[in-house]
Amino acid sequence: MSTTKTGLEADFYARFGLEAPAGFTAELARLSLAPDATAALSRILARRSYRRFTDQPVPEAVRAVLLACAQSAPAKSDLQQYSILDLRDPAKKSALAELCDTAWMADAPVLLVFCGDLRRAQRACDIHGHAYQQNTLDSFMNAAVDAALAMQAMILAAEAAGLGCCCISQVRKRLPEVAELLNLPDGVFPVAGLAAGWPDEARDVTYRLPPSIVVHRDGYDDTDLGSELDQYDQRRHAARPLANQIKPEKFGTAEFYGWSENAVRRLAEPSDLGGLRGYLEAHGFDLA
Repeated sequence: MSTTKTGLEADFYARFGLEAPAGFTAELARLSLAPDATAALSRILARRSYRRFTDQPVPEAVRAVLLACAQSAPAKSDLQQYSILDLRDPAKKSALAELCDTAWMADAPVLLVFCGDLRRAQRACDIHGHAYQQNTLDSFMNAAVDAALAMQAMILAAEAAGLGCCCISQVRKRLPEVAELLNLPDGVFPVAGLAAGWPDEARDVTYRLPPSIVVHRDGYDDTDLGSELDQYDQRRHAARPLANQIKPEKFGTAEFYGWSENAVRRLAEPSDLGGLRGYLEAHGFDLA
């Protein structure tokens, strides 16, 4: 990377391995962003996942304000259809880590599970004497999005406080057992776990797909996806090549093994993590 890159321009390059758009630095300079705004943007561009943490506990006041930030996230129609499970019991954390086949979770100073929650709305309807009429696929999606937004707000807050975080989809791997462990009633389902703490490892910034693939102006257009994926694969491979190929006995050994080949091998295998649909249908969800 050129030594002339500084500030957000350098952060943009670190995130994508690409030059920032023309006029990027000059236009930002004209805006005269406050230092705290620039620092916040830089922190988001430089974010990375951490899976090893020091033994230093997260103070209760910090935990409380981070959870308050999570609850400050947008919520569909202000319905707030999510719940957060805050695991403190070491035995329960270890049990969840075992169910998730993710041992390092047990050592995280903060371990949360963000859940979509339709039960609260159903109970509120009962309390007020109204029949609940929105047990639908759309309501399931709204609850899942509410939980995800709350989790992202928590991540941004935690990283602003100097903590590192990692999201954990594996909480959906063994849904019946996880639900029993966490005492989840019908109408409540895990979306993802979140581990947080003071980082105890060095992590680099992972190249993301370029904006030209992800950002569509005025309408969806993936005409050049093949060539753009190849460029991304080459760029990412040069920065951090993948060490192991997924199931070479099934897919063969690729001469060049980039991000997209790795991704499609994952997607070429059937997966229903934890049997989510069956679990939901057996626990009070009408997905029609």
